[in-house]
Amino acid sequence: MHKYDLVVLGSGGAGYHVATRCAEAGWKVAVVEENKIWGGTCDNRGCIPKKVLVGAAEMSDLNRRLQDLGIVTKPAELDWAALIKFKATFTNHVSAETKEPLQKAGVELYEGSPKFINENTLEINGEQLTAEHFHIATGAKPAKLNIEGAEHLITSDGFLNLTQLPKRIVFVGGGYVSFELAHVAARFGAKVMILHNDNKPLPIFDPDTVKTLVAASQEAGVDVILDASATKIEKIGGALVIHAADGQQYNADLAVHGAGRPPAIDTLNLEAANIEYEQRGVVVNEYLQSVSNSRVYAGGDAVAAGPPLSPVARLHGTIVADNLLGKKTRQPDYRSTPSVVFTEPPLAKVGLTEQEAKDKGIDVRVHTKDMSGWFDAKRTNLKHTMAKTLVDKQTNKIMGAHIIGNHAEDLINMFALAIEAGLTAEQFQTPIYAFPSPSDDARYML
Repeated sequence: MHKYDLVVLGSGGAGYHVATRCAEAGWKVAVVEENKIWGGTCDNRGCIPKKVLVGAAEMSDLNRRLQDLGIVTKPAELDWAALIKFKATFTNHVSAETKEPLQKAGVELYEGSPKFINENTLEINGEQLTAEHFHIATGAKPAKLNIEGAEHLITSDGFLNLTQLPKRIVFVGGGYVSFELAHVAARFGAKVMILHNDNKPLPIFDPDTVKTLVAASQEAGVDVILDASATKIEKIGGALVIHAADGQQYNADLAVHGAGRPPAIDTLNLEAANIEYEQRGVVVNEYLQSVSNSRVYAGGDAVAAGPPLSPVARLHGTIVADNLLGKKTRQPDYRSTPSVVFTEPPLAKVGLTEQEAKDKGIDVRVHTKDMSGWFDAKRTNLKHTMAKTLVDKQTNKIMGAHIIGNHAEDLINMFALAIEAGLTAEQFQTPIYAFPSPSDDARYML
């Protein structure tokens, strides 16, 4: 049996800094990585490599829009294999650059599938690790789908490593992963479909901005089919047939799982360690400490606290490290945490939606702007773009912002800062912003 002060499950943003800080404080620490790829989802197979691919899609779509104006006379020539090779320059080094500092800090590393056997012990590869504290930062993984033939689906991990792009691709599920990767694939010439099981894809986003994204997707060559619940996937020869509940069939060369990523905690045997959990992850208190086993903390996508986003995971890591080392730090209320779908154009949100404001009893003024005639959209020939902002009628404070269009992923941070600081609409509009710029345009969204 190996004894530690702390065992961390997972080496991504929510786990890495907990391990290094506690090790630097003199603790005996171990880190367990099930996937054998160190450094977490974001850096290896999530937001970072995905954004590299999105960059090529952005260039391609701008080329197309300027062609429509006659400014560009030839379509962009894109090389998928070259893009994947370039993407690898961002990911190939991550495992080594994660493991090396941990080892230098004296952290002991394990690779394999851990399982708790009691409240202070887990087992991995036949060895038992006992500890005063555990931190669960195992991230998320693709949901198990109750679809006949689901084994024929590849995950986003597989998509990001395709050396050749198939001609016909179907994404099952209308979430972040599907929309983002579908937009990339369409810009590289694939015929792309997204099959979503109801009429509300991307449900946490404002429905009007989602409708605008669906229209932009259709224009880009992504066929978004709603109320199309996949029930069966058949492999016939070298092709796939995806059957929907309404009897429709869709042919593809590749089918991609885009139907959600629940917390990766189902194999940990949490019951044996008296660790309470729910659908969103481990149940914790304001300090990210398990409500049922005080030895245990959790963070990132594995915890039922905050949105499952990489910046939130890193913040959770800081909070857990603080609390383990005696500095009482509470988790935030997340009201100013933005979320972005990196399509082209990108979709972004922060704060409340209209329905959420109504549910909270907050009377808001809703400002909805079609931005297709604004300067930044006209100069890039962007047709599908809009903004919606919510302002509290009583206090005039900014309560929410929802944007689809050029630079939405950056503009949303201005509104995040405004919500965090409690700014009124007048305070947001008071500064003199650089002109012409998207930041200056933000003033007219209120």
